[in-house]
Amino acid sequence: MIKTKGQLEAEISDAIIRFEKEYMGRGPLETKTYIIDDMVIVRLKGVLTRAEYQLAETSEASIGRELIKRMRHALLEKGRPMLDAIVEDVVGVPVISLHTDLSTVTGERLIVFSLAKVPNLPASPQG
Repeated sequence: MIKTKGQLEAEISDAIIRFEKEYMGRGPLETKTYIIDDMVIVRLKGVLTRAEYQLAETSEASIGRELIKRMRHALLEKGRPMLDAIVEDVVGVPVISLHTDLSTVTGERLIVFSLAKVPNLPASPQG
């Protein structure tokens, strides 16, 4: 059975949620994945813990925000082989780079995977 683009995006979202829960210790409140040309963009909402929000709002908020971002980035880099494998297994194309940023205000994280080429996705139904 050939999966639709939406099914592939949902499969990536589900796998990223499992990664976040198992590897990072806490899953996001909401995850949405978009496959656009040779990129996979994953948007995770609600990834910060209460303690991280508190740290981001202290009197030294800029230091707290920087600590949170650095720690989260380091953890993601350590788990990057797993993330690359998740995306490659679903779309069938190697990941060549990963870019990420995290908002300590909204608790949202974006992960952008650049692929070696545009994946061969099923054609959209004409309507």
